[in-house]
Amino acid sequence: MGESAIPLLLVNEGLGNTSYLVDLGDRRALVVDPERDPGPYLAAAEARGLTVAYTAETHLHADFVSGSRELAARGARVLAPAAGGIEFGHRGLRDGDEVGLCGLTLRALATPGHTPEHLAYLLLDGGRPVALFSGGSLLVGAVARTDLIDPARTEELARALWRSLHERILGLPDGLPVYPTHGAGSFCAAPAGTERTTTIGAERAGNPLLAAPSEDAFVRLLLGGLGSYPPYFLRLREVNRQGPALYGPGPAALAALTADDLRRLLGAGATLVDARPVGSFAAGHVPGAISIALRPAFGTWLGWLADPDRPVAFVLEPGQDRADLVRQARNIGFERLAGELAGGMPAWESAGLPVHRTRLVPATEASGTVLDVRQAAEYQAGHLPGACHIELGALARPGARPTREDREPLTVMCGHGERAMTAASLLARQGGRDLAVAIGGPGDWAAAHDQPLEIPR
Repeated sequence: MGESAIPLLLVNEGLGNTSYLVDLGDRRALVVDPERDPGPYLAAAEARGLTVAYTAETHLHADFVSGSRELAARGARVLAPAAGGIEFGHRGLRDGDEVGLCGLTLRALATPGHTPEHLAYLLLDGGRPVALFSGGSLLVGAVARTDLIDPARTEELARALWRSLHERILGLPDGLPVYPTHGAGSFCAAPAGTERTTTIGAERAGNPLLAAPSEDAFVRLLLGGLGSYPPYFLRLREVNRQGPALYGPGPAALAALTADDLRRLLGAGATLVDARPVGSFAAGHVPGAISIALRPAFGTWLGWLADPDRPVAFVLEPGQDRADLVRQARNIGFERLAGELAGGMPAWESAGLPVHRTRLVPATEASGTVLDVRQAAEYQAGHLPGACHIELGALARPGARPTREDREPLTVMCGHGERAMTAASLLARQGGRDLAVAIGGPGDWAAAHDQPLEIPR
């Protein structure tokens, strides 16, 4: 494989996933595991004088809406697991099937585990393995989770993954580059580092799951490390199987809503998401709005906390990237985007409508009852002494309560402040609390007070 065929990485930092663009050497390109917006792939190909001719799916994705149907609408041929039952046009591949790509060959390897239909793709140049697109079967320092299909099948799939690794993947050459789909930041797994690619030999030497001495030990280690995941994971597999709606690569916009429009929408059950920075939300927001600051992780938290079956309206401020917001929302399957408040909060206030505010405190000054809303693994790695804990995602569940006494003052904390503000906005919707949001995290408090963080024993 020449330099031109070394895959180009297109990384979604928010979802922790990587797609790949491969130059096939004849002015055509292959894309592996594309996300919904075809724009980045088409632009990357065009910049290299290429046309996207093929798109390959390693599995039915649970964490994002696939872009293969969008690329197919622009002439690409879709390659996907035959066992996935995809309902739009594609070539279904089974174990050992090969596709000729100019002078290269793409071979499908059945690697069930992360999902039942999972395929890895071995790219060969003249019969010599040059790259493995491993999807979720082998990651950098990890493997992808096996509990997204059915709780009753989690162990069965974990055992299938052990066999996939030891029978199909680890026999490949040590120097073979491995290109996983899931990476650091993905709720499909919890890789420890920030590297996006690896080699067979590096994983054989350093992946703790591959060091498990037996299938039983592998299963115990894998299942013991599974954390929570967003609820949209339970519906996107079916969206990807049926084929998502097509939007095209053009810039997306939000409709303009007057204050009266927004009031009517909220009265009819719409959700209001305030995507402004934490400081802006604290200074004044629409009562009942959910704070989810627009950043790379916006889509994940929108999908975790909002109902995709209800219209969603937004509050933003000048300079924020509306197209990015729409792209992230669509990428996790949100279709009912009602629009944004025209003129932002100044327009709401000018209409004489009520405004709520949230108190901010430096993390170094956190006092009283502290609620830590980070993921369980983060909390267990170190938290303020005496802090109570509930994951942010759990606060959206009906009846969720962080403490026994709802009237006591509460300081909400995460690692920086964005998740804490989201949590505070959810708690405020429940009413009756004296709330403050800590800006900063436990490390800031520990450094300022010269005290160690508490680690559960």
